[in-house]
Amino acid sequence: MNTPQYGFLRTEPRLGRRIMLLGLGGSHAYGTNNENSDIDFRGITLNMPSDLIGLTEFEQYEDSGTDTVIYSFNKMVRLLLECNPNTCEILGLDHDQYLIKSSLGQELLDNRKMFLSKRAAKSFGGYAGAQLRRLQNAIARDSMPQTERERHIFNSVTNALEDFERRYADFDKGSIRLYIDKAENPLLETEIFVDAHYRHMPLRDYENMWSIMHSVVKDYDKIGKRNKKKDDNHLNKHAMHLIRLFMMAVDILEKGEIRTNRRSDLDLLLRIRSGGFQKEDGTFGSDFYDMLKDYEERLLQATKNTILPDNPDMEKVEAFVEYVNRKAIEGDY
Repeated sequence: MNTPQYGFLRTEPRLGRRIMLLGLGGSHAYGTNNENSDIDFRGITLNMPSDLIGLTEFEQYEDSGTDTVIYSFNKMVRLLLECNPNTCEILGLDHDQYLIKSSLGQELLDNRKMFLSKRAAKSFGGYAGAQLRRLQNAIARDSMPQTERERHIFNSVTNALEDFERRYADFDKGSIRLYIDKAENPLLETEIFVDAHYRHMPLRDYENMWSIMHSVVKDYDKIGKRNKKKDDNHLNKHAMHLIRLFMMAVDILEKGEIRTNRRSDLDLLLRIRSGGFQKEDGTFGSDFYDMLKDYEERLLQATKNTILPDNPDMEKVEAFVEYVNRKAIEGDY
Protein backbone atom coordinates (compact mmCIF):
# COMPACT_ATOMS: atom_id res chain seq x y z
CA MET A 1 0.00 0.00 0.00
CA ASN A 2 2.96 2.31 0.54
CA THR A 3 4.36 1.81 -2.97
CA PRO A 4 4.11 4.59 -5.60
CA GLN A 5 1.37 2.78 -7.55
CA TYR A 6 -0.93 3.26 -4.56
CA GLY A 7 -0.01 6.92 -4.21
CA PHE A 8 -3.56 7.94 -5.11
CA LEU A 9 -4.67 6.70 -1.67
CA ARG A 10 -2.69 9.55 -0.14
CA THR A 11 -2.95 12.29 -2.78
CA GLU A 12 -6.55 12.12 -4.01
CA PRO A 13 -8.59 14.82 -2.20
CA ARG A 14 -11.52 12.45 -1.74
CA LEU A 15 -9.32 9.77 -0.18
CA GLY A 16 -6.39 10.29 2.20
CA ARG A 17 -7.60 10.77 5.76
CA ARG A 18 -11.22 10.68 4.55
CA ILE A 19 -10.97 6.91 4.03
CA MET A 20 -13.07 5.15 6.68
CA LEU A 21 -12.16 1.57 5.77
CA LEU A 22 -9.79 -0.06 3.31
CA GLY A 23 -9.37 -3.81 3.21
CA LEU A 24 -8.62 -6.81 1.07
CA GLY A 25 -11.09 -7.86 -1.59
CA GLY A 26 -11.60 -10.92 -3.78
CA SER A 27 -9.84 -14.20 -3.15
CA HIS A 28 -7.46 -12.73 -0.56
CA ALA A 29 -10.50 -11.63 1.45
CA TYR A 30 -12.15 -15.06 1.19
CA GLY A 31 -8.90 -16.94 1.89
CA THR A 32 -9.17 -18.82 -1.42
CA ASN A 33 -6.22 -17.07 -3.09
CA ASN A 34 -3.44 -18.95 -4.84
CA GLU A 35 -0.11 -17.96 -6.40
CA ASN A 36 -1.90 -16.43 -9.41
CA SER A 37 -4.36 -14.31 -7.44
CA ASP A 38 -4.26 -10.54 -7.82
CA ILE A 39 -4.48 -8.27 -4.80
CA ASP A 40 -7.70 -6.25 -4.73
CA PHE A 41 -8.54 -3.45 -2.30
CA ARG A 42 -12.07 -2.37 -1.40
CA GLY A 43 -12.99 0.53 0.82
CA ILE A 44 -15.27 3.33 1.92
CA THR A 45 -14.56 7.06 2.02
CA LEU A 46 -16.49 9.99 3.48
CA ASN A 47 -18.47 12.20 1.14
CA MET A 48 -17.16 15.73 0.68
CA PRO A 49 -19.19 18.61 2.20
CA SER A 50 -20.00 19.74 -1.36
CA ASP A 51 -21.56 16.30 -2.04
CA LEU A 52 -23.81 16.64 0.97
CA ILE A 53 -24.82 20.31 0.94
CA GLY A 54 -23.51 21.52 -2.42
CA LEU A 55 -23.78 20.53 -6.06
CA THR A 56 -21.07 17.90 -6.50
CA GLU A 57 -21.83 14.18 -6.74
CA PHE A 58 -19.58 11.23 -5.98
CA GLU A 59 -20.27 7.51 -5.85
CA GLN A 60 -16.95 5.70 -6.03
CA TYR A 61 -13.28 5.99 -6.89
CA GLU A 62 -11.73 3.29 -9.07
CA ASP A 63 -8.11 2.63 -9.95
CA SER A 64 -7.99 -0.07 -12.62
CA GLY A 65 -4.20 -0.44 -12.41
CA THR A 66 -4.40 -1.76 -8.86
CA ASP A 67 -7.97 -3.08 -8.98
CA THR A 68 -9.00 -0.78 -6.15
CA VAL A 69 -12.59 0.36 -5.62
CA ILE A 70 -13.51 2.81 -2.85
CA TYR A 71 -17.19 3.65 -2.38
CA SER A 72 -18.57 6.88 -1.02
CA PHE A 73 -20.20 6.42 2.38
CA ASN A 74 -23.65 7.36 1.09
CA LYS A 75 -23.48 4.92 -1.82
CA MET A 76 -22.19 2.21 0.50
CA VAL A 77 -25.19 2.71 2.78
CA ARG A 78 -27.61 2.34 -0.12
CA LEU A 79 -25.93 -0.90 -1.20
CA LEU A 80 -25.76 -2.27 2.34
CA LEU A 81 -29.47 -1.65 2.81
CA GLU A 82 -30.03 -4.12 -0.04
CA CYS A 83 -27.50 -6.57 1.47
CA ASN A 84 -25.43 -6.29 -1.70
CA PRO A 85 -22.87 -9.14 -1.47
CA ASN A 86 -19.91 -7.18 -2.87
CA THR A 87 -20.30 -4.47 -0.24
CA CYS A 88 -21.35 -6.65 2.70
CA GLU A 89 -17.98 -8.36 2.28
CA ILE A 90 -16.16 -5.15 3.22
CA LEU A 91 -17.81 -5.20 6.66
CA GLY A 92 -17.03 -8.88 7.30
CA LEU A 93 -13.23 -9.01 7.05
CA ASP A 94 -10.96 -10.23 9.81
CA HIS A 95 -9.23 -7.55 11.89
CA ASP A 96 -5.87 -8.08 10.17
CA GLN A 97 -7.41 -7.82 6.68
CA TYR A 98 -8.08 -4.09 7.09
CA LEU A 99 -5.27 -1.78 6.03
CA ILE A 100 -7.06 1.42 7.07
CA LYS A 101 -9.68 1.70 9.80
CA SER A 102 -10.59 5.17 11.06
CA SER A 103 -12.62 5.79 14.22
CA LEU A 104 -15.73 6.29 12.05
CA GLY A 105 -14.85 3.13 10.16
CA GLN A 106 -14.80 1.23 13.44
CA GLU A 107 -18.17 2.70 14.37
CA LEU A 108 -19.56 1.49 11.04
CA LEU A 109 -18.25 -2.02 11.80
CA ASP A 110 -19.74 -1.85 15.30
CA ASN A 111 -23.13 -1.00 13.77
CA ARG A 112 -23.06 -3.32 10.75
CA LYS A 113 -25.91 -5.48 12.01
CA MET A 114 -28.32 -2.57 11.50
CA PHE A 115 -28.10 -3.22 7.75
CA LEU A 116 -28.88 -6.94 7.90
CA SER A 117 -32.35 -8.14 6.96
CA LYS A 118 -34.18 -10.86 5.06
CA ARG A 119 -33.21 -8.98 1.92
CA ALA A 120 -29.96 -10.98 2.10
CA ALA A 121 -31.80 -14.07 0.84
CA LYS A 122 -32.85 -12.37 -2.39
CA SER A 123 -29.60 -10.44 -2.86
CA PHE A 124 -27.16 -13.30 -2.25
CA GLY A 125 -29.51 -15.76 -3.94
CA GLY A 126 -29.65 -13.52 -7.00
CA TYR A 127 -25.87 -13.34 -7.23
CA ALA A 128 -25.64 -17.11 -6.74
CA GLY A 129 -28.22 -17.60 -9.49
CA ALA A 130 -26.12 -15.50 -11.86
CA GLN A 131 -23.06 -17.64 -11.07
CA LEU A 132 -25.08 -20.80 -11.68
CA ARG A 133 -26.29 -19.51 -15.05
CA ARG A 134 -22.70 -18.72 -16.08
CA LEU A 135 -21.68 -22.22 -15.06
CA GLN A 136 -24.55 -23.91 -16.89
CA ASN A 137 -24.19 -21.70 -19.93
CA ALA A 138 -20.49 -22.41 -20.32
CA ILE A 139 -21.05 -26.15 -20.01
CA ALA A 140 -23.93 -26.00 -22.48
CA ARG A 141 -21.74 -24.30 -25.08
CA ASP A 142 -19.52 -27.36 -25.23
CA SER A 143 -21.66 -30.38 -24.42
CA MET A 144 -25.11 -29.82 -25.93
CA PRO A 145 -26.34 -30.30 -29.48
CA GLN A 146 -27.45 -27.07 -31.15
CA THR A 147 -31.18 -27.67 -30.68
CA GLU A 148 -30.79 -28.41 -26.96
CA ARG A 149 -28.38 -25.50 -26.59
CA GLU A 150 -30.95 -23.13 -28.10
CA ARG A 151 -33.51 -24.38 -25.58
CA HIS A 152 -30.99 -23.76 -22.81
CA ILE A 153 -30.36 -20.21 -24.00
CA PHE A 154 -34.11 -19.67 -24.07
CA ASN A 155 -34.43 -20.83 -20.46
CA SER A 156 -31.51 -18.66 -19.38
CA VAL A 157 -32.95 -15.56 -21.05
CA THR A 158 -36.34 -16.26 -19.50
CA ASN A 159 -34.78 -16.65 -16.04
CA ALA A 160 -32.73 -13.49 -16.46
CA LEU A 161 -35.89 -11.57 -17.35
CA GLU A 162 -37.78 -12.67 -14.24
CA ASP A 163 -36.88 -9.53 -12.26
CA PHE A 164 -37.86 -7.32 -15.18
CA GLU A 165 -41.18 -9.13 -15.55
CA ARG A 166 -41.89 -8.81 -11.81
CA ARG A 167 -41.20 -5.07 -11.94
CA TYR A 168 -43.56 -4.61 -14.88
CA ALA A 169 -46.21 -7.20 -14.06
CA ASP A 170 -48.99 -4.62 -14.17
CA PHE A 171 -47.42 -2.54 -16.88
CA ASP A 172 -49.70 -1.50 -19.70
CA LYS A 173 -47.15 -0.20 -22.20
CA GLY A 174 -46.97 -3.39 -24.25
CA SER A 175 -45.80 -6.98 -24.27
CA ILE A 176 -42.95 -9.29 -25.17
CA ARG A 177 -43.07 -12.94 -26.17
CA LEU A 178 -40.07 -15.23 -26.58
CA TYR A 179 -40.38 -18.60 -28.29
CA ILE A 180 -38.40 -21.21 -30.24
CA ASP A 181 -39.21 -22.07 -33.86
CA LYS A 182 -37.55 -23.42 -36.98
CA ALA A 183 -34.46 -21.36 -37.69
CA GLU A 184 -34.19 -18.75 -40.41
CA ASN A 185 -30.43 -18.77 -39.92
CA PRO A 186 -29.12 -21.52 -42.27
CA LEU A 187 -26.41 -22.42 -39.73
CA LEU A 188 -28.98 -23.34 -37.06
CA GLU A 189 -31.74 -25.93 -36.77
CA THR A 190 -33.90 -24.01 -34.30
CA GLU A 191 -33.74 -20.40 -33.19
CA ILE A 192 -35.19 -18.09 -30.54
CA PHE A 193 -37.64 -15.51 -31.85
CA VAL A 194 -39.20 -12.50 -30.19
CA ASP A 195 -42.53 -10.74 -30.75
CA ALA A 196 -42.47 -7.36 -29.03
CA HIS A 197 -44.84 -4.44 -28.99
CA TYR A 198 -44.46 -1.39 -26.75
CA ARG A 199 -45.98 2.05 -26.51
CA HIS A 200 -44.65 5.03 -24.63
CA MET A 201 -41.99 2.92 -22.91
CA PRO A 202 -39.13 4.75 -21.12
CA LEU A 203 -35.98 4.31 -23.17
CA ARG A 204 -33.90 3.31 -20.15
CA ASP A 205 -36.31 0.49 -19.27
CA TYR A 206 -36.27 -0.70 -22.88
CA GLU A 207 -32.45 -0.63 -22.99
CA ASN A 208 -32.24 -2.48 -19.66
CA MET A 209 -34.47 -5.31 -20.85
CA TRP A 210 -32.56 -5.79 -24.09
CA SER A 211 -29.15 -5.57 -22.41
CA ILE A 212 -30.16 -8.41 -20.05
CA MET A 213 -31.14 -10.65 -22.95
CA HIS A 214 -28.11 -9.61 -25.00
CA SER A 215 -25.65 -10.47 -22.23
CA VAL A 216 -27.06 -13.99 -21.87
CA VAL A 217 -27.10 -14.72 -25.59
CA LYS A 218 -23.64 -13.19 -26.11
CA ASP A 219 -22.11 -15.94 -23.95
CA TYR A 220 -23.01 -18.45 -26.65
CA ASP A 221 -21.25 -16.52 -29.39
CA LYS A 222 -17.99 -17.91 -28.02
CA ILE A 223 -18.71 -21.43 -29.28
CA GLY A 224 -15.59 -22.89 -30.87
CA LYS A 225 -13.32 -20.32 -29.22
CA ARG A 226 -12.89 -22.22 -25.98
CA ASN A 227 -9.47 -22.46 -24.36
CA LYS A 228 -10.22 -25.60 -22.33
CA LYS A 229 -7.63 -25.13 -19.59
CA LYS A 230 -8.44 -21.45 -19.13
CA ASP A 231 -12.19 -21.99 -19.31
CA ASP A 232 -12.09 -24.94 -16.90
CA ASN A 233 -10.34 -22.68 -14.40
CA HIS A 234 -13.10 -20.10 -14.85
CA LEU A 235 -15.81 -22.76 -14.55
CA ASN A 236 -14.38 -24.04 -11.30
CA LYS A 237 -14.03 -20.50 -9.99
CA HIS A 238 -17.69 -19.80 -10.81
CA ALA A 239 -18.66 -23.03 -9.04
CA MET A 240 -16.62 -22.09 -5.97
CA HIS A 241 -18.16 -18.59 -5.75
CA LEU A 242 -21.62 -20.06 -6.20
CA ILE A 243 -21.20 -22.18 -3.06
CA ARG A 244 -19.39 -19.37 -1.19
CA LEU A 245 -22.32 -17.02 -1.76
CA PHE A 246 -24.69 -19.57 -0.24
CA MET A 247 -22.35 -19.98 2.74
CA MET A 248 -22.27 -16.23 3.38
CA ALA A 249 -26.04 -15.86 3.00
CA VAL A 250 -26.68 -18.67 5.47
CA ASP A 251 -24.30 -17.07 8.00
CA ILE A 252 -26.18 -13.78 7.73
CA LEU A 253 -29.63 -15.33 8.07
CA GLU A 254 -28.82 -17.99 10.68
CA LYS A 255 -26.31 -16.09 12.84
CA GLY A 256 -26.72 -12.43 11.91
CA GLU A 257 -23.02 -12.35 10.99
CA ILE A 258 -21.07 -11.23 7.92
CA ARG A 259 -18.14 -13.63 7.62
CA THR A 260 -16.06 -12.91 4.53
CA ASN A 261 -13.03 -15.06 5.30
CA ARG A 262 -14.12 -18.66 4.82
CA ARG A 263 -11.26 -20.36 6.66
CA SER A 264 -13.52 -23.05 8.13
CA ASP A 265 -14.79 -23.90 4.64
CA LEU A 266 -11.49 -23.64 2.78
CA ASP A 267 -10.97 -27.36 2.17
CA LEU A 268 -14.29 -27.59 0.33
CA LEU A 269 -13.96 -24.31 -1.56
CA LEU A 270 -10.40 -25.03 -2.68
CA ARG A 271 -11.43 -28.53 -3.76
CA ILE A 272 -14.10 -26.98 -5.99
CA ARG A 273 -11.67 -24.39 -7.36
CA SER A 274 -9.06 -27.05 -8.19
CA GLY A 275 -11.57 -29.11 -10.22
CA GLY A 276 -12.42 -31.70 -7.59
CA PHE A 277 -16.05 -31.87 -8.71
CA GLN A 278 -15.49 -31.58 -12.47
CA LYS A 279 -15.70 -34.61 -14.75
CA GLU A 280 -13.53 -35.45 -17.75
CA ASP A 281 -16.05 -33.96 -20.19
CA GLY A 282 -15.99 -30.61 -18.38
CA THR A 283 -19.39 -31.02 -16.73
CA PHE A 284 -19.91 -31.28 -12.98
CA GLY A 285 -20.71 -34.50 -11.17
CA SER A 286 -23.93 -35.27 -9.31
CA ASP A 287 -22.10 -34.78 -5.99
CA PHE A 288 -21.68 -31.09 -6.82
CA TYR A 289 -25.35 -30.63 -7.71
CA ASP A 290 -26.40 -32.58 -4.60
CA MET A 291 -24.32 -30.18 -2.52
CA LEU A 292 -25.84 -27.21 -4.35
CA LYS A 293 -29.34 -28.55 -3.67
CA ASP A 294 -28.49 -28.90 0.03
CA TYR A 295 -27.33 -25.26 0.19
CA GLU A 296 -30.43 -24.07 -1.65
CA GLU A 297 -32.60 -25.89 0.88
CA ARG A 298 -30.56 -24.56 3.78
CA LEU A 299 -30.94 -21.01 2.49
CA LEU A 300 -34.69 -21.54 2.15
CA GLN A 301 -34.95 -22.79 5.73
CA ALA A 302 -32.68 -20.02 7.05
CA THR A 303 -34.91 -17.44 5.36
CA LYS A 304 -38.00 -18.93 7.01
CA ASN A 305 -36.44 -19.23 10.47
CA THR A 306 -34.23 -16.13 10.68
CA ILE A 307 -34.81 -13.59 13.44
CA LEU A 308 -33.67 -10.82 11.11
CA PRO A 309 -36.33 -8.25 10.20
CA ASP A 310 -37.92 -8.10 6.77
CA ASN A 311 -36.28 -4.70 6.25
CA PRO A 312 -33.66 -2.63 8.11
CA ASP A 313 -34.72 -0.17 10.82
CA MET A 314 -34.58 2.97 8.69
CA GLU A 315 -34.83 5.38 11.62
CA LYS A 316 -31.70 3.87 13.14
CA VAL A 317 -29.89 3.85 9.79
CA GLU A 318 -30.83 7.45 9.03
CA ALA A 319 -29.67 8.61 12.46
CA PHE A 320 -26.29 6.93 11.93
CA VAL A 321 -25.92 8.33 8.41
CA GLU A 322 -26.71 11.84 9.65
CA TYR A 323 -24.18 11.42 12.49
CA VAL A 324 -21.40 10.35 10.10
CA ASN A 325 -22.19 12.98 7.46
CA ARG A 326 -22.31 15.75 10.06
CA LYS A 327 -18.78 14.82 11.08
CA ALA A 328 -17.74 14.75 7.40
CA ILE A 329 -19.06 18.31 6.94
CA GLU A 330 -17.50 19.63 10.13
CA GLY A 331 -14.16 17.92 9.50
CA ASP A 332 -14.46 16.00 12.78
CA TYR A 333 -12.95 12.70 11.63
